[in-house]
Amino acid sequence: MAYASKYTPKPHTDIFTSDTDIDRRQCTRTVPMKVLLLGCGRTGTASMRAAMKQLGYVDTYHMMNCSIENPPDALLWMDALRAKYDGVGQPFTRKDWDKLLGNSQAVCDWPACAFAKELIEAYPEAKVVLTGRNVDSWHASAMRTVYWRVTDPELRILSHFSWAASMYYPMLKKFFDTFFEGDFPNRGKEVFTRHYEEVRSMVPKEKLLEYRVTDGWEPLCKFLGEPVPKDCPFPNVNDNKDFVSRSRRRNRRQMLNVVARWLEMLTLFGLALYLIFYVQWHLF
Repeated sequence: MAYASKYTPKPHTDIFTSDTDIDRRQCTRTVPMKVLLLGCGRTGTASMRAAMKQLGYVDTYHMMNCSIENPPDALLWMDALRAKYDGVGQPFTRKDWDKLLGNSQAVCDWPACAFAKELIEAYPEAKVVLTGRNVDSWHASAMRTVYWRVTDPELRILSHFSWAASMYYPMLKKFFDTFFEGDFPNRGKEVFTRHYEEVRSMVPKEKLLEYRVTDGWEPLCKFLGEPVPKDCPFPNVNDNKDFVSRSRRRNRRQMLNVVARWLEMLTLFGLALYLIFYVQWHLF
């Protein structure tokens, strides 16, 4: 059974977060996929997302799409991960990717980087950008941020009660357990290096740009065939400093959603008891 079958609609008591509730299983492609940004997360992918938006690309899919924007996406990513690493279900085809990424003209960050080969095969017409970074600084940054999130006990507990966390956290953990072979602290750098070598081997040089966000607009725009934005510095979306505090705020809001749902249930239960006793008292 597909993991996405676990989907449930967003509770109306989830009023403390602004998550959308789109079931991508019903979606199709609405815009062409043009660019695959297949570097690992923490290589400037948030800045790249902002840059691609400035260049006019219709949404660049990023981990934030399923972590804080549309959590049901995580269910489809889980299906993709289970098919690739566990042999459960069918590997994703272009039709499946079009459901998940159909409103995006580019894709970046994780978990997408785990599917570099599959995405290259699904979208052979797309150009490939490999965002890079010194492996040591990358690993240190990821340890302080996303790996901290994987091991966050609050998020793990919330995943048993929160609508959004129940979809996002299992997928995030699955990604790190598979792509990084269950040992990010010790194997992360090796996997990172191997991933970049594999992408280079799969893409013809004329369709591949190896890029660092410090390179600025010129090489990116030249590769994509886009005009360089005038009087507009390249975006610098550095979320490293406040990643933990933002994540904790997200936890608190999800906790409030859970409390609101429980209060509604208690209120309805209390009302039901009141009506039962009221009817018994007046009729019997």
